[in-house]
Amino acid sequence: MPQALKQEEVNRILGIVEGSKGKEVVRSLFKVGDHVKVTDGPFLDFSGFVKEVNDEKQKLKVSVSIFGRPTRLN
Repeated sequence: MPQALKQEEVNRILGIVEGSKGKEVVRSLFKVGDHVKVTDGPFLDFSGFVKEVNDEKQKLKVSVSIFGRPTRLN
């Protein structure tokens, strides 16, 4: 059965959430259209082009060619 959080646990969680609001967003070194090479995962060594940049999540969406068809990777 679930148990209620202690007030100190609630305060700690709220402190983490409040503290994260003021964090600086680091701009990506990449921009849409840049040629990139995948360096990890199942598409290791595939080359592609940046289609979307998400600075907040520090993620890119990349399009690579698989069997001659453009395929989007997240």
